[in-house]
Amino acid sequence: MKTLTKVALLTTTLALAACAKSPFDRSGDTAGGAGAGGFDNGGISTSALDPNSPAYFSQTIGDTVLFNVDQSTINDTARSTLAQQANWLTTNPSYTAIIEGHADEQGTREYNLALGARRAAAARDYLVANGVADSRLRTVTFGKERPLEACSTEACYAKNRRAVTVISAGVGS
Repeated sequence: MKTLTKVALLTTTLALAACAKSPFDRSGDTAGGAGAGGFDNGGISTSALDPNSPAYFSQTIGDTVLFNVDQSTINDTARSTLAQQANWLTTNPSYTAIIEGHADEQGTREYNLALGARRAAAARDYLVANGVADSRLRTVTFGKERPLEACSTEACYAKNRRAVTVISAGVGS
């Protein structure tokens, strides 16, 4: 009898789990967000069509700026993207951002962590110089630990030399 009870309980649990939609499952979403309205995370719009949403920031404005080899200098293309990011952040003061610094796989771990930190700081400094409160921004470095692509070609390395601005809800302290 114990085995039959356990099997019935396990079957019921699996059936209920199969019916529940994972909060990470976006397969039934419309307009790039949760549900038909594109809202998730406590009423924050996740639709890429809503100019005040983090999805719009990432997909339309761009959350990534690229750097040259062994550089943390903001180039013209990065400057344009960061200016748009600064404008979005000043227009949407309820959001904070974490700026991630990354490097390609060339060089030592320690060197690339330091280079990633310089890249994140350069992006943060540009945003602050363009009106974003420093208290709303944090930086983190990943060095070569989180590549977009694992590779051995220059075209691939170039994608990994970056700073990524990650938006989150909540006023900075």
